[in-house]
Order: sequence, then C-alpha cells, then structure tokens
Amino acid sequence: MSRKLLALAMGTCLTLSACTVGPKYKPDDMKVPDAFSEQPHAATAQEIARTEADMKDWWAQFHDPMLNALVVQAIKGNYDLQAASQHIIAEQAVRREAQSAWYPQLDAFAGGGDDRYSVNVDNWPLRPGNPANRPQASILTYGAKASWEIDLFGHISRQVEARKRIVEETIEERRAILVSLLSELATDYVTLRSVQERLDVTEHSIKVAQASRDLTERLYTHGLGNTLAVAQAQTEEHLELSRLAPLHAQQDRLTHAIAVLLGQMPGSLEQELEVRRPLPSMPSFPATLPSIVLANRPDIREAERRYAEDTARIGIAVSNLYPKFVVPLTFNPNASAAYQAFQLGGMSWQAMMLATLPIIHGGRYTAEIAQARAGAEASRLQYRETVLKAFREVEDSMTDWQHDNELVAQLEQASTDAGLARDRARKLFSAGLTGYLNVLTTEQTALSAQDQAVVGRMARLRDAVSLYTAMGAGWQGKTLEDTTLPIEKGKQNFLARTVLRAFSR
Repeated sequence: MSRKLLALAMGTCLTLSACTVGPKYKPDDMKVPDAFSEQPHAATAQEIARTEADMKDWWAQFHDPMLNALVVQAIKGNYDLQAASQHIIAEQAVRREAQSAWYPQLDAFAGGGDDRYSVNVDNWPLRPGNPANRPQASILTYGAKASWEIDLFGHISRQVEARKRIVEETIEERRAILVSLLSELATDYVTLRSVQERLDVTEHSIKVAQASRDLTERLYTHGLGNTLAVAQAQTEEHLELSRLAPLHAQQDRLTHAIAVLLGQMPGSLEQELEVRRPLPSMPSFPATLPSIVLANRPDIREAERRYAEDTARIGIAVSNLYPKFVVPLTFNPNASAAYQAFQLGGMSWQAMMLATLPIIHGGRYTAEIAQARAGAEASRLQYRETVLKAFREVEDSMTDWQHDNELVAQLEQASTDAGLARDRARKLFSAGLTGYLNVLTTEQTALSAQDQAVVGRMARLRDAVSLYTAMGAGWQGKTLEDTTLPIEKGKQNFLARTVLRAFSR
C-alpha cells in the first residue's frame, strides 16, 4: 500500500508541478516619450549605433591615456566594487539554498549505548524478582531519515523566483556602483586638470602683479607716483598670491580622492598626478533615446527587478492557502549486538505521505497576501518614480551641456579679446604712446578671462561626464564585469527587451 501511495504522490507531483499559484509577473507598461525635449535634434540610426558603442567605454572619448589607465586601476582596486561582488556571491548562495527545498532531504545517523531499566516497576516483561529478565541491555542503532516536499502549488518555486530576483537586484546594485565610480573618478580627474591649468594662470598673474608693484615703486621713488598707487599695487600682488593656497589644497584633496577610488592610500598618487597636464578633449554630444536610458540605467533595472521580486512574494503568500504535501521516510534498524544489526529481524522503516491544509488562522494568511500585494504595488510606483528621476537627470544634463557650451564660447571669445587688448597695449607702449601700467592692467584682465575660460571648459567636461552617467553608461563593457561571478553578461532584462522592441518598430 505504501508503494502505491508513494507512486501516486510522485505522479501527482510530475503532473501538477506547473500549477504555480499567484500572479505571473508582467512588466509595468509605462509610456515614455519618443525623444528628450532638450535633445538638439532627432537622433539618426547611425548616431544611436555610435552612442551605444561609445557607452561601453565612454571615458575613452576624452582621449586622455592617464584617465584610461586610472579607470582600469579603479575597476580592479576599488573596495566598494569588490564588496558589491561579494554581495552577489552571497545572494547566489541564498538562492541555491532556496532551490535545495526542491530535492529530497536525507540525513543519516548511528549510535549505541547501554540502557538500564528499573526493576521496581511492576510492568511486563520486567517484573520485580524475575531473574529471567535483565534490567540492563546494550542497544545499537543506525539509519536514515528522508523527507520530500512536493511543490504542487509553487510555494518553493515562488521562493526561488524571489531569491533569483534579489540576485539580479544585487547585480544591478554592483553596476550602479561601477557607474558611480566611473563618474566620480572622471569628474575628479577633470577637476584636477582644470585646477592645474588655473595654477598656471595664477602663477603667471602673480608675476604680472609683481612686475606692476615693482614699476609702481620705481615711479614713486622717482617722484612720478604716489603712495596710493603703491598700496594698490601691493594689494593686488597679495590678492594674487592668496589664490595659490586654495588651489594647491584642492589639488591635494583631488589626488587623495582619486587614490582612494583606486583602492590605494591617500597621497600614494601625488607624485604621478601632480605632474601638470592639459584638460582632456571634449567628446561629441551623444545621441540618445529614452529606450537607451531605460535599458541601461542600473537603478531603473534594479527597481524593475524589485517589482518582479515583490510580485513573486505574492505567490508565496497565496501558496500558504493551499495544501502542502510531504513524503517522510524513516529507516531505523535496532539490535542488541553488532552481529544482529543487519539481520532481518532488526530492520524497521516507515513510509507515508503527509498533507497539511490551513483551516482557521484568524485571517493571518489573507493579511499576508494583502501585505504582499501592497508591497508589489509600492514597488511598481517606485519603479515609475525612478524612471521619472532618471529622465529628469538626462534632461538636466543635456540642458547644462548646451548652456555651458554657449558659456564657454563667450568666455573663450572674451579671453581672445582680452589677449588682443593686451597685445595692442604692448605695441602702444613700445611706440611710447601709453604707460606701462596700462600694459599691466590689460595683462591682468587677459589672465582673469583666461582663468574663467578654464573654469568654463571644466564645467562643460563635467557636464559630459554627468550626461554619460545619466544615460547609465559604463557597465556594458565585457572587461568591466567581475569575471569571477557567474553573471550573464550583456543580458538585458525582460522590461528592457520589451521597450527596445517597441522603439525599434
């Protein structure tokens, strides 16, 4: 009878294994615009293809070999990125733990010892005064216990599905950390180079101020000036000198920050990074579509996976309303001596099928279902909020890029005009038609305009970094994924594939 019962249980399991209760996950159908409002023009297919290729290693578009080398070191050495990789490994282990519930659970045991019974208990076969019954005996036992939960209604399947979604979330978390790391590193590097260019300009401006002060003092000595002019010249010199300390401090802080991003001690890269280099080249404006952002932003992908996870948790809660079937099996021979342990008379086993069905629990399980549904709905709404914030960041970055382009054009033109004024003042001084103070004044104006132009170019480069970051660029390259992790590289989630198919029609 027991064999028939086990066969029936296994057959039922195979037949109904696909009977998984709870809602099937469907991605949220959120409408997105065909293009960004701040986009300068409609992107062509060629521009989109080039942008998708550039997104894999967008920092290479700055054409700075040192920046490229720093990115490689940061990916290998950054501790936040390494910790995120370990979180993925841990969640993958938890998923495998959940999957183990699908399989029979088997434990073996063995033991032995002496048992002594009371002879003062009037109970057969040990009766007081009966020498034929010994109150002490040796017992040897061994055996195995097994159980198998038949997942008829998907209680285990939904748990495994939820853990799988959590693994996917941790993968997206690592990608978000990588995108943030690349953004912070590139921003710090661009800022460092701009600070160094400003140091060059400031040092030149100090020399001009010193020359102005020397000339003013000589004129005063020869009776051609006054103490007011001397004091003004000295004030200008000290003001220019005061600009050096904050710039040097900012340079030191940036080198420290870059070293930490690379997983090194602060100060370890000062000698290498304090060698002054020009600002990186300005990349071209990347063409983009909302579908690209939706498919590549790690925070959007993570929010979508969290919604999928919480949908699976509804199935877990619903499955608690359905019967659970467990097949226990016990094999437990007992004997008084080792030679008897494997004899037929010492054999004992038990096999059955147990079913449990919730009857009255005061609304506990329906409350859990309501809680799971509310959690899934909250995740769906948070996903939508994440999409809106992501699109806002892209729009803002596009706006900043465009307006800073106009700003840089004006500042560079001002720098050019100031340079022309300085050159004309020098020619007039050479012809004896103006004083040297006018030359120094135009020189200082030209240096100030040059400094502002450097700041403008830095802002535009940082806008480029922000735009690539807002697009979710940087994690797609094959060299950027941790090869020690069993991650399906380049595989887009269900939502991203759906959206991209919709936009490709």
